[in-house]
Amino acid sequence: MGMESSPGEPLGDPEPWPAPAKLNLFLHVVGRRPDGYHLLQTAFQFVDLADELRFWRRPPGTVERIGEVPGVDPEDDLAVLAARLLAGRCPGAGGVAIEVRKRIPLQGGLGGGSSDAATVLVALNELWACGLASEALATLGLGLGADVPVFVGGRAAWAVGVGERLTPLDLPEPVYLLVRPDVAVSTAAVFGAPELTRDTPVITIRGFLTTGGRNDCEAVVRRRFPAVGEALDWVGRHGPARLTGTGSCVFAAMPDEASARAALAELPGRWTGYVVRGLNRSPLEARRQLEQELRAGRR
Repeated sequence: MGMESSPGEPLGDPEPWPAPAKLNLFLHVVGRRPDGYHLLQTAFQFVDLADELRFWRRPPGTVERIGEVPGVDPEDDLAVLAARLLAGRCPGAGGVAIEVRKRIPLQGGLGGGSSDAATVLVALNELWACGLASEALATLGLGLGADVPVFVGGRAAWAVGVGERLTPLDLPEPVYLLVRPDVAVSTAAVFGAPELTRDTPVITIRGFLTTGGRNDCEAVVRRRFPAVGEALDWVGRHGPARLTGTGSCVFAAMPDEASARAALAELPGRWTGYVVRGLNRSPLEARRQLEQELRAGRR
């Protein structure tokens, strides 16, 4: 068997670009638009579990993915779609091969695909010198998914609408115990469930900070995916457990890292667990600034 071929010349600095996961600290479904999209209220916070992306030069007009992402065809990969979308708005766009190292579990409610797309938009906007403002990148990303704008913006945020109207938040940054049970949950199945609550009263940011809210999708997921209910009950023995988004992952804020690691040591072997820290600022912004400094130094 021959050696694996080199991916080629790096596009910009070869250091990886992070695509962090997010948690929905609460998720209320407050209505539904005529087009079927659900109206939401939620609070997003990043965590330090992240995919890593690298970019490699290709001839203009070529956009491809390097390597396998299990369960995601390259033509359906939001990272590839984001690059093609940006290329259509950037006269100086070259080609690119995108290497994705997945660490965020799929269909976990952690926003991995949306975060990858946002990282592609932010990174290639720098590497191709497109010069688009963050607001323009967020608008582009919204066409790929409602969570993409918060990842582009890079700030923990209160979100309304379909999740795209954002107000930055400064929140505590606790250590979380994060657990993914042995099941994948489809967002379409959850939002399509007839029993989903769709008329939760609107609350204010102050109300959320006082009461914490809940995840309206949790009852649907618990009923349809018993493994998630089991995980919620198990995590609930260690802290206030909550489902994130419409995926399968559940989490609880812990008093400290030692408590989180002690709980993780007891995790049933059929599940995957993580100890992560909440972040109000995405590591993507620091990586963007590094690229700008390196490019300025090369001039």
